Amino acid sequence: MNLTKKTFNKIATHPLQTWEWGEFRKSMGNKVVRFSFGQITVHKIPHTPFSVAALIKCGRLNDQNLEELLSYCKQNKVIFVKIEPNIFLSDDDGQIKILKKHGATPGKRLFTPKTFMMDLTKTEDEILKSFHPKTRYNIKLAIKKGVVVDEKEDSKSFEKYLELTFETAKRQNFFAHTKKYHRQMWETLHKNMIEEREAPIAHLLVATFKKEVLATWVVFVWKDTLYYPYGASSDKHREVMASHLMMWESIRLGKKLKLSKFDMWGLEEGKGFTRFKEGFRPQVVEFVGTWDIPINKLGYKVYLVMDKIRWQVLRLKSKIGR
Repeated sequence: MNLTKKTFNKIATHPLQTWEWGEFRKSMGNKVVRFSFGQITVHKIPHTPFSVAALIKCGRLNDQNLEELLSYCKQNKVIFVKIEPNIFLSDDDGQIKILKKHGATPGKRLFTPKTFMMDLTKTEDEILKSFHPKTRYNIKLAIKKGVVVDEKEDSKSFEKYLELTFETAKRQNFFAHTKKYHRQMWETLHKNMIEEREAPIAHLLVATFKKEVLATWVVFVWKDTLYYPYGASSDKHREVMASHLMMWESIRLGKKLKLSKFDMWGLEEGKGFTRFKEGFRPQVVEFVGTWDIPINKLGYKVYLVMDKIRWQVLRLKSKIGR
């Protein structure tokens, strides 16, 4: 198969499997290897000749795909490959069985095993009526108070997005990607595509109240689906419910672009962002899971121990920093 950008994107079922996402990861120093069934990122283990690989949000894999992938890994000192198919558990017609056949074992997840999905083929009125009454009230309140949501492309708006991203990460105590990561993502998935006269994957939405930016989101558009991967908000004027209007305007953007689904990108029980999303009454769907296929079994065991220690150190540093 001739892996041109055009042919590769035909098989990409998720933004993280697009040619553009691969180019973005390359710009961040990652090695990207493309196959006829998807692309992997290869990550060097420091001070060793070994690497680990990840095949994230790929489509359905068959025996031939996995044999080709594992052959590459064996030849290039990859100790294991992590696989997270973009397949709902309800649609599994043997994918888990095939993965296990090739030695897959449940692995540490990179993305949440469940997500919220909304049907965008319904009318705006039907969608709005399906929301929790409090959510509908908050949307109307934001509009009444004068909150406005616009799609932006200028550098000033993107810098505000970065500012709010790190403000939110600090306030809510989660790890955020670096500024370089976000800038390169935006450059590759929006600016470059605009310059090449293509429909961009990344879109920046900004919510303002009395000329003050209160929330900024980056949403992805790929094929028939809208995605909500990145969101940030100010701690100011929370009473005007800017984030509720932001979600509603994201939904309206998806309908404007004639998309059929909205993947809200993740669900974790007990988290504030989960409770926020629940108010929009989306459907809960579960993926087939995260799977590791060890190639070097001893190396895989050592890696798991070292990774556990690494995260313990990072959490300790975070606590000390606070």
